[in-house]
Amino acid sequence: MNKMLTGAVAATVTFGFALEAAATEWNVSVWGKRRAFTEHIEKIAELVKEKTNGEFTMNISYGGLSKNTENLDGIQIGAFEMAQICAGYHEDKNPTLTVLELPFLGVSTLEQEVAVSNAIYAHPAVQKDLERWNARLLMSSPMPQYNLVGRGEPRETLEAMSGMRVRATGGLGEAFRTVGAVPTSVTSAEAYNAMESGVVDTVAFAPHAHLSFRTIDQAQWWTENLNPGTVNCPVVVNIDAYEALTDAEREALDGSVDEAIDYYIKFYNDETMTKWNKTLDEKGIKRVNFSDDEIARFRDLAAGPAREAWIKKMDDAGIPGQELYDLVMDALQKAKSGS
Repeated sequence: MNKMLTGAVAATVTFGFALEAAATEWNVSVWGKRRAFTEHIEKIAELVKEKTNGEFTMNISYGGLSKNTENLDGIQIGAFEMAQICAGYHEDKNPTLTVLELPFLGVSTLEQEVAVSNAIYAHPAVQKDLERWNARLLMSSPMPQYNLVGRGEPRETLEAMSGMRVRATGGLGEAFRTVGAVPTSVTSAEAYNAMESGVVDTVAFAPHAHLSFRTIDQAQWWTENLNPGTVNCPVVVNIDAYEALTDAEREALDGSVDEAIDYYIKFYNDETMTKWNKTLDEKGIKRVNFSDDEIARFRDLAAGPAREAWIKKMDDAGIPGQELYDLVMDALQKAKSGS
């Protein structure tokens, strides 16, 4: 009897270990702190856990696994299974994605940002680009148009931006360069200190980032309608880890993307923007609005030259630059028309 019991206990323990071994646990590398920019990641982790009855879980680390500029490298070597990246942090590593960071593309809503991102992420050249880093694009992190917060006298004309030191990455930085500004690409985590120490006069962020990285705490003015563009920061997964998922786990992950994005957009529009406008009022920050003529002039100076330079650079690198740009414009037109 004792032998039988011992065998039964051993079988139960062995079965328990088997169940434990079968569970899938992913590490997810993001940065900063939990904010609107990461709500879709928090949501997809919640959904995947629910759909798999806790057999597929995600541990989301805010800065504990990697620097934000090195997340793509971490994905490549399998240091973690999932991460958020920003194309402008390392343009040479993901050149195809930078088409989404060109200035004045004409995107005006988060839904449109999702549409153009999804179109680009599905293009074979883009997927091949990311495969070099063993990365698979999972979902976008749609962000509103960037605008400036600044100290000192408000920069209310393009001429006033001459010599302005601005934290702006990628295509945005190049856009500000066309009006005589001096862009620097310090990371989001470094922006507050750069502003405080006078390394930069202004910082270009979306509202949630101004709140999260506290640049709003030093601001005296905010450009409410300049809207020169935004950055593209997709969520990627390690290809080997993705392919190692069971069919049910993969279905739970892929099938939760749209719901997570919908949650993100509602959260941003309902909560983040309400908090943003309240903060501007409470701090007495001046809202700077540029005239239509000034914005049109900025667009003429920045958009065309940036687009043509980007397309040539891509073509020289063997990347279908014109095709990717046209794809963005086509996806945007369809999103605006509701088709």
